[in-house]
Amino acid sequence: MEKKKAGTILWHDLTVPNADVVSDFYQQVVGWEKSGLSMGDYEDYVMQAKDANPDAPETVGVCHAKGPNAYIPPYWLCHVAVDNLDQSLERTQALGGKVLGEKRQMENHGWYCLIQDPAGAYLMLWEQA
Repeated sequence: MEKKKAGTILWHDLTVPNADVVSDFYQQVVGWEKSGLSMGDYEDYVMQAKDANPDAPETVGVCHAKGPNAYIPPYWLCHVAVDNLDQSLERTQALGGKVLGEKRQMENHGWYCLIQDPAGAYLMLWEQA
């Protein structure tokens, strides 16, 4: 994936206890096509409009709330690019927000971490590789 400017929305995903059922729900309600994404011993799902570019921001994920994602709330999370994740996490706390979970790496795509703003809204921050 091409590195995006800070502030760019990268994608959205939803983390739920049963991604199989919820991905089927959205497939039938919205009309998204569904494809599996191996997470080792289970699959999460990539959902997109028919014939969509798989790297387009319209592509979303429906993920299982298990393993390292067990703490993620069942909300549609927006993933946003930042220039420096550590600096953004420090600013989050200094400005009254919360850093939730640990900073994690996704293969060669970069580092990410979930934050909560002072109003209680969630956002996933990404420093792309």
